[in-house]
Amino acid sequence: MLKPAMPNLRIVVVNTVIHDEDDESLHAQAERARVLRIGLLEAGYDIIASLPPDMYLPDRIAQLQPDMIIVDAESDARDVLEHIVIATRDERRPIVMFTESEDAESMEAAVAAGVSAYIVAGLQSERIKPVLQVALARFKREQKLLDELSDTRSKLAERKVIEKAKGLLMQRQGFTEDQAYQKLRTMAMSKNLKLSEVAQRILDVEDLLG
Repeated sequence: MLKPAMPNLRIVVVNTVIHDEDDESLHAQAERARVLRIGLLEAGYDIIASLPPDMYLPDRIAQLQPDMIIVDAESDARDVLEHIVIATRDERRPIVMFTESEDAESMEAAVAAGVSAYIVAGLQSERIKPVLQVALARFKREQKLLDELSDTRSKLAERKVIEKAKGLLMQRQGFTEDQAYQKLRTMAMSKNLKLSEVAQRILDVEDLLG
């Protein structure tokens, strides 16, 4: 679960350092990593790990259970995003990406991967805290909408099952709609089950009997 106090966020940083580039590029990457670390520490955040974007990334994120993931990418990081998609597939987390890439395809890939904030160019330590605050707020808002949508779909599915079971009782036993509903309700109460669960059992039995 996400903690309410921003300074207590447990953060994993994913560094996409490319070792075969020239000295100038390596220096720039090292400086970006330093600025990011300073900004996080000055804001009071807990950096629990700094990880490479390799095949073990999903497992490491699953083990560490961070509140937020930060991707520090000098350029295109679509391979990293694929690993993160796998790592956050079952348990979504806010993801913030700092990059120098303004490529439209990279941005689209980041959005598709669930990135909450995509920050291009100009990684300054003083910007980090407000960026993370906005990213977390956006993530919570989106998560709330997704939860509400999931709840609505679940209720609609349950309602369809109940209606189908009612129809079956009306057909098989000659009940009125109200009698069929009361029958389901009585069965649910006696078995300490949800109405939809009893309805599904009735439909399952009907399927078995043909």
